[in-house]
Amino acid sequence: MAIDCAFSTNEYRFRYRAAGIIVDGDEVLLAGADFNGDYTYYSVGGAVHAGELAEDACVREIFEETGIKFEIDRLAVIHECIYDGFYFDTVGKTCHEISFYYMIKPKGTKTLKVTKSVNSSGRIENMHWIKLSELNKLPVYPKFLHAYLMHPCRELIHIVTDNRSKKDKNN
Repeated sequence: MAIDCAFSTNEYRFRYRAAGIIVDGDEVLLAGADFNGDYTYYSVGGAVHAGELAEDACVREIFEETGIKFEIDRLAVIHECIYDGFYFDTVGKTCHEISFYYMIKPKGTKTLKVTKSVNSSGRIENMHWIKLSELNKLPVYPKFLHAYLMHPCRELIHIVTDNRSKKDKNN
């Protein structure tokens, strides 16, 4: 049985995640799910398993969510994010997530074998091809994704986001 590189206590949740940035033409593939009544779009990916390389986790997660074996082009972004938990078992916790985002080679087709999956929290996720020009009008995570896709770069970048409430930043 695979074990996610994650842990949770009464106060904290940590997760190591790998995700793909899949752009084909003028669209990006995003997962979408309902978070407490707010539909949110986010990168296709998930938790890295103990003993698994992040790029292998990225390919595995994309396959699980789309039914397609995509290939990695390159590591694009390392994102360290700390935020106040806002759904299910994270409410009231300080969450810390480290994510590796990989640029994925497009397939030249937007047909997916799977368009709906269930994530680790039991929420149904749907896959959506979203026009790049529409990203800024939608609730998309990670927040940097729109700006990154409008101005992509070949260099690996490290982004740190601290979205904790002020009272939590002193921990």
